[in-house]
Amino acid sequence: MNEKIVPIMFRALVKTLIGMVIIGAMLFLIAGTLAYRQAWIMVPSLMIPMGISGTIFKVQNSGILERRNYNWGSMSAKRKLSIIFKYIATLGLLIVPAIDYRFGWSSIPLAWAVVGAVMLISANVIWIVSKTANPFAGSGIELYEGHELCKTGPYSAVRHPNYLGDLLLIFGIPLALGSLWGLVSIALLLPLLVERTLDEEDFLRKHLPGYEDYMQEVRWRFIPLIW
Repeated sequence: MNEKIVPIMFRALVKTLIGMVIIGAMLFLIAGTLAYRQAWIMVPSLMIPMGISGTIFKVQNSGILERRNYNWGSMSAKRKLSIIFKYIATLGLLIVPAIDYRFGWSSIPLAWAVVGAVMLISANVIWIVSKTANPFAGSGIELYEGHELCKTGPYSAVRHPNYLGDLLLIFGIPLALGSLWGLVSIALLLPLLVERTLDEEDFLRKHLPGYEDYMQEVRWRFIPLIW
């Protein structure tokens, strides 16, 4: 095994375990019990695939991890507020289901937790495939050095495959945690996802050569046959 891969995998393992402990502790404390079975399903389904994907990107050394960091200095105030609101709403995907479990506001079969877990794993698979195909899929709405239009892999079917992964994530978390009330946070996140998609397309259409033609070639944004 490449000697550089071992420390990368070790750091990823440590970060994954720390993340699982933090998120798990938060959920169990809010729920008031360790018997929250859905949390035991959701936490590893969320964190382990994320740790694996981060390790893959680090080994690939394509620059995608650096491009996933937000460049706050170049952002508009509107964009900054949108990101902050997204983080708050995403936190709600975790907190609301735990509160829901504690007070018994809603109940769905445990099988739905498995469905949610599959959605979380699928989200990471989509991210790995799409970001491997297009290492310029950064967090910012901007062009990066050497930026090229990607039309291969999942980008031949949809224009924003990463956002399909995001969509699976925001639906998968509350389902995996067994909460109908957790789905309320989706109503806050979906408009942000749509706004981000439209803003990004408008920017790329104006600044990335060939993107406007690409929009005509690939009709769907991130949900085939729907949008």
